[in-house]
Amino acid sequence: MKTEMIYRPVGNTGISASVIGLGTEHLDNKPYKVVERVVHAAIDRGINIMDLFMPGEAVRRNIGKALAGRRDKFLIQGHICSTDIHEQYGISRDLPTIKKYFENLLICLNTDYIDFGMLFFIDSEKHFSDVFEGDALPYALELRKKGQIRALGASSHNPVIAKKIVETGLVDVLMFSLNPAFDMASASTYVLDYLDQNTGLNYEKNFDPDRAALYRLCEQRGTGITVMKTLGAGKLISPRHTPFAKPLTVIQCIHYALTRPAVASVLLGCSTPEQIDEAVKYLSAGDEERDYSPVISEFQGGMKGSCFYCNHCLPCPAAINIADVNKYLDIALLDKEHIPPSVVNHYMALDHRASECIACKSCQERCPFSVPVVKNMEKAAAIFEVN
Repeated sequence: MKTEMIYRPVGNTGISASVIGLGTEHLDNKPYKVVERVVHAAIDRGINIMDLFMPGEAVRRNIGKALAGRRDKFLIQGHICSTDIHEQYGISRDLPTIKKYFENLLICLNTDYIDFGMLFFIDSEKHFSDVFEGDALPYALELRKKGQIRALGASSHNPVIAKKIVETGLVDVLMFSLNPAFDMASASTYVLDYLDQNTGLNYEKNFDPDRAALYRLCEQRGTGITVMKTLGAGKLISPRHTPFAKPLTVIQCIHYALTRPAVASVLLGCSTPEQIDEAVKYLSAGDEERDYSPVISEFQGGMKGSCFYCNHCLPCPAAINIADVNKYLDIALLDKEHIPPSVVNHYMALDHRASECIACKSCQERCPFSVPVVKNMEKAAAIFEVN
């Protein structure tokens, strides 16, 4: 049975992306035929977005060749400031170098535009100042003005810096490292090393408020999120390396990311058509297969009372989509005086609203995170349905 791809708007860009996207890092150093098979398999399964951060010319040319005649089938998320000087991956904020590598990207892909031009790897205050007070930002804004990028974005692994990026109001898209393990790491933790250092023995039992606030801010501002590190470099699905009591599945990891506010697409690194098939199984998976709460609920700690939008609370006798109501409520509570119209519209479009809650509390009995659902329904009705 063929399952149709799902597409979501990427923030306020006016562009829609497939919820499953292609990360291309595993195509580096692969022969052209491998690249061709993976790219074509992705297109054939409805995937329409890829991330290409690698600066190496060979992989760029292979992807460009595989896209020949099919460029319109893919949204390309390409990076500004990614370099391979001395044949080593790196970052440069030097304007001539930045220009050289971005122009090379266009040449290799045989295109005159990139859909999402991403300011590459902004993880520290220094990175932020180098980009937003240096030459990279004006160059990127000029590319957008000329139509060489359709939307401006940035990539980050640090929720505090990412929030600062979003608050500038200059970026349309944020590429962010997002999975349940990272969401339970403190903002001060460098997540790229986190899973290598934590195998469950000293795991932090807390949902980091800075990360939750970032996702809600992105939804509030209309900044779309594309997700990297969905599987934690494979560690979350590994029985040996998972930080949880048992590994998550690929489907659970995808669903977790897609239930965060503002997330448009989950970009998974694939090196074979079979891996793409494994990812798109998400589309036909049932609620039980997608449910990640049995795994992560064992690490509740500071997560108690916070909705993880897992829908473990369903079915609701009043047919309310409790997770969606909680999601819109969380965003509204960021600033009740200035709730984005899009959030209000999404709430009002629900088939059943919070005011229909009968306070039976069956949802609260099933919730793994002790969310006060009935009170949340009352808050949501008061905020969204006052008139």
